[in-house]
Amino acid sequence: MKKRVYLETSIVSYLTSRPSRDLVTAANQQISHEWWERRHLDFELVASSYVWVEAAAGDPQAARERLALLEGIVQLPWSPQVEALAEVLCAQGALPLKARIDALHVAAAAVAAVEYLLTWNCTHIANAETLPRIEAVCREQGFEPPRISTPLELLGIHRHLKE
Repeated sequence: MKKRVYLETSIVSYLTSRPSRDLVTAANQQISHEWWERRHLDFELVASSYVWVEAAAGDPQAARERLALLEGIVQLPWSPQVEALAEVLCAQGALPLKARIDALHVAAAAVAAVEYLLTWNCTHIANAETLPRIEAVCREQGFEPPRISTPLELLGIHRHLKE
């Protein structure tokens, strides 16, 4: 059985956006494409309705491209547990109140027992300072947190094994 990967919205955006002139963003976009080409079929891809809502926002053409990428991706069912866990993540300071949507992504993956949450959001989600608090709150609430990583981390293992 394939392990599941929750695609957070930043991944969808990086896969569908025009190449950036910013070197770091351009590198992240390239890594995202490489992960998609080499690894995405190794996993069952899932996302929550929050990803669809974020993907639909903004420029209409860009939104269509993001939503097209999401076609065929399993949408996790909504659960009041997701909302409750997100509230606790924010209330206990694992994530700031202004990052409620990020808390919803983490909560959706944790409640559904998804193994990985893939993101480029290193400000709030894939952040060495916030990860221990996110994991602790999830466990205190009875959920095993997803392993939060960037595409580079999931690509690196595969790349190393192939060389």
